[in-house]
Amino acid sequence: MFELSIMIVVGYLIGSIPTSLILSKLRHGIDIRNHGSGNAGGTNVARILGWKAGLIVITLDVFKGYIAAMLLPKLISGPFPFNNTTSFEHITIIQMIVGTSAILGHIWTAFGGFRGGKGIATAGGVLIGLATIELFVSIVIFALIFVLFRYVSLSSISAAVALPVTMFYRHNIFHAELQGYHTLIFFSIGITILLLYTHRENIKRLIAGTEHRLTSSQLFKKYSHKI
Repeated sequence: MFELSIMIVVGYLIGSIPTSLILSKLRHGIDIRNHGSGNAGGTNVARILGWKAGLIVITLDVFKGYIAAMLLPKLISGPFPFNNTTSFEHITIIQMIVGTSAILGHIWTAFGGFRGGKGIATAGGVLIGLATIELFVSIVIFALIFVLFRYVSLSSISAAVALPVTMFYRHNIFHAELQGYHTLIFFSIGITILLLYTHRENIKRLIAGTEHRLTSSQLFKKYSHKI
């Protein structure tokens, strides 16, 4: 149990690495949270600093989730700390736990006053090895919604909801044999609920019709200190 506790803490700290704050401070001398939407995520970085900076942040945030969920748990060498009643191997359960810890770290970063991003990119990194096909479908849904409506928030929300829905359809409608489905479906629902919670203000603005679109001019503009 001690090893797992250490892994959870380390996973949280990895997720807490404030990539957007580091990049915006080192390259432009600003706190990205004081500009644009006020969010410390890749989308706000892209909106304020351009698509290249946004892509760097998103890639690093995905990598954080992947390291925490896929690589870190492999360092555990002791016995599994509790009774595993699922069909998953012990390591997969640990990956879910530590991966979730990394997502929480990204949302409530210990290195930025507990004000982080929305968790989408880091959750994607966690899910790469746990729900690969479902993640791919979610990415396609994200891209489609964004092309149609230009709302990153709506695209993210749609992608988050698509994750458990795709898993449910694959297993129950298309009869795909998903190992540990009855565990993985609840894990994916939990992740989706968490991501919907982090987008609660965006949902309110979408309903009110006041949410801002991410335009091409915002993506490709150069940063100005006159913001």
